[in-house]
Amino acid sequence: MTNDAPLRQAWPMPTEPRPIVVLGTGGIVRDAHLPAYRKAGFVVAGLYDRDVARAEALAAEWGVERVYRTLEEAAAADAVFDVAAPPVAHAELLDALPEGAVALMQKPFGRDLAMATRLRDIAAAKRQTVAVNFQLRFSPMMLAMRDALARGHFGELTEIEVHLNLVTPWHLFPHLKADERVEIVSHSIHYLDTIRALVGSPLGVFARSYGHPSSDLAPTRTSAILDYDDAQRVTLSINHHHDFGRRFQDASFRVEGSEGAAMVKLGLLLDYPTGEPDELWLARRGEDWRQVPLAGAWFPDAFVGPMANLQRYAAGEDDMLETGAPSAWATMALVEACYTAMAQPATPIPQEHDNQHGRTPAKGRA
Repeated sequence: MTNDAPLRQAWPMPTEPRPIVVLGTGGIVRDAHLPAYRKAGFVVAGLYDRDVARAEALAAEWGVERVYRTLEEAAAADAVFDVAAPPVAHAELLDALPEGAVALMQKPFGRDLAMATRLRDIAAAKRQTVAVNFQLRFSPMMLAMRDALARGHFGELTEIEVHLNLVTPWHLFPHLKADERVEIVSHSIHYLDTIRALVGSPLGVFARSYGHPSSDLAPTRTSAILDYDDAQRVTLSINHHHDFGRRFQDASFRVEGSEGAAMVKLGLLLDYPTGEPDELWLARRGEDWRQVPLAGAWFPDAFVGPMANLQRYAAGEDDMLETGAPSAWATMALVEACYTAMAQPATPIPQEHDNQHGRTPAKGRA
């Protein structure tokens, strides 16, 4: 790299943090949002949920002073809004927020591109500053890797490969049972967005998702190739059903270039939600691999960055809103392209009429 200064692993905090009102009190709020905000020093001023009892229980657990009884009451608060609800509720909640509101939406940005377009248009019409909680790109390991890329560690970038071969406890997400789309829009969207943060959007995509005999969900195994220029090979190989012990399970994000490489271990995904430590390893051509000490983990630390960037942008301290509505829409467009690609037929393999199954023709037959 061009210098030996420590790699960036955290997003700067706003000079004057604003209080936060959280709309939705599901598991992700309890497990990630509230721990991240407390760790960062953000003040959560109130909670709202249609299930008032659930909101009250979470408020008591985390020392949040106020629980709003109605959405209208919550939307009138002088605060930054954390819309931490499922995508089916995004349009209703965003539309309920006032003109000029500042809001962080839970990912994905709607359930499909049409819904993302509607959300983008609502925000534009009401002059709202909206970002989406694509938080993997803000994790310590990914911020550090992006910094290494910016410093020239990799040289000419040639490879990005995301490889998952593990067991995901889908029973923890019962709301997904009714969804026609699961794996890419709920999980691999993290990798697609992070790839976009590294190298921008691809020219096109080839993709397939597959079901599994053990699952009653929509397909949860994915293979995808993102088409960039000839120098870059970008692939995803995602299997959530490798239930044969820990030895060969894997959750990695590999980046290579002409001069350097990086390997990321996505520790959270191994034995989720308990997880293992995240890891980042860097190497330069001809040198040994070295592990980069990480100052935090995907959960909960990555959840600080989107809120910090949003507040800094709204205050004029950041020039760019990393996961603002236009960028989030572009990630959803990539997701939509993956699903569209699945409907395209595979290229058939030329075969002789009498050799349909690859068998050698019988003697005397052409």
